[in-house]
Amino acid sequence: MRSAVLKLAAAALGASLLAGCAGIREHRGYVMDEQLSQAVQVGVDNKASVEKTLGRPTFTGQFSPNDWYYVSRDTAALAFRSPHVTKQSILHVKFDPAGNVAAVNTTGKELVASINPVNATTPTLGRKRGFFEDLFGNIGAVSSGGLGTQRPPTN
Repeated sequence: MRSAVLKLAAAALGASLLAGCAGIREHRGYVMDEQLSQAVQVGVDNKASVEKTLGRPTFTGQFSPNDWYYVSRDTAALAFRSPHVTKQSILHVKFDPAGNVAAVNTTGKELVASINPVNATTPTLGRKRGFFEDLFGNIGAVSSGGLGTQRPPTN
């Protein structure tokens, strides 16, 4: 009887540990509908009709309000690992100065860049200081001149 209880407890413990390794899938951004995104036509639609069809963009261009971007991204992660992109689509709608659609482009996951910083530090100019030098380096650096004297008022 006691061995059955121990086996059951070990199985429950193992199942709870494995539950922490479950994968996490997330969708971020715009919910892309292929039919609606293909309905936007160059020379036919304008900003108002695109907004009625697709809604407000995820973001507009930084240098021109005539670039609208609809970004959709699916990510997956296992347990405590960093998420990785499984699917991505970006719909870029470009407008002419009059507000009519000039171009519609769709790109995917091929534009995702993986940036790996080296040593996670930014190099700086100057000498390298240690922990204690940073901690105690300013002791005595402040002048004690002027203690006990009053500064004349400034007008």
